Amino acid sequence: MNTSPRIFIVIPAYNEEEKISSVISSLREAGYENILVVNDGSRDGTAKTASETGAEVLNHIINRGQGAALRTGIEYLRETYSPDIIVTFDADGQHRVEDIEKIIKPIVEENVDIVIGSRFLEKKCNAPLLRRIILKAGIVFTNTISNIKLTDTHNGLRALGRKAIDSIEISHRGMEHASDIIDEITKKGLSYKEVPVEIIYSDYSLAKGQKSSNFMKMGIKIIIKKLQ
Repeated sequence: MNTSPRIFIVIPAYNEEEKISSVISSLREAGYENILVVNDGSRDGTAKTASETGAEVLNHIINRGQGAALRTGIEYLRETYSPDIIVTFDADGQHRVEDIEKIIKPIVEENVDIVIGSRFLEKKCNAPLLRRIILKAGIVFTNTISNIKLTDTHNGLRALGRKAIDSIEISHRGMEHASDIIDEITKKGLSYKEVPVEIIYSDYSLAKGQKSSNFMKMGIKIIIKKLQ
């Protein structure tokens, strides 16, 4: 890979008018100009605000789910721009722009195919206790059914190198897409690495996040998919 890889940021967004401008602005200020927002059927001004802040915007007519939005974004970038690296980034302000450099470094310097951020590697996770318990349970569940060992299986901050961009297929439309990506690592023989990142929890991001009851539904959907 050359020393100046073409890096694109893809942001799935649903009703994120309140935060999307500051998220995009922070990325642009850090030098990331290639920003794609997939507006997933928002009912507010997410698309308009994202476009005015300097991002390219794709629109889903209806809300299809984060997995579907990421699939749309990754496929569009792959076919339109042939990027060297795609970074998936949340729209709610949970991710730190400073961590992007950390997750792309193994791709550039070690030729790793996919890098996954982990909020647990350095034991600095400040999530509420119930959220930590749910996340830990999800880690055990996903590692067991996917035959892979990760410390954080539902972290939305990831970097995909060229092989991952060309080969990963996301089949679930909702939050279960995180397990799809992990399954693809083993199925497609992708090299991977985890790096420590920090997740910023706020009242806003916690309110926007998954409800505890949804994690059980996610698990059932994943099991059904594997049995098909």
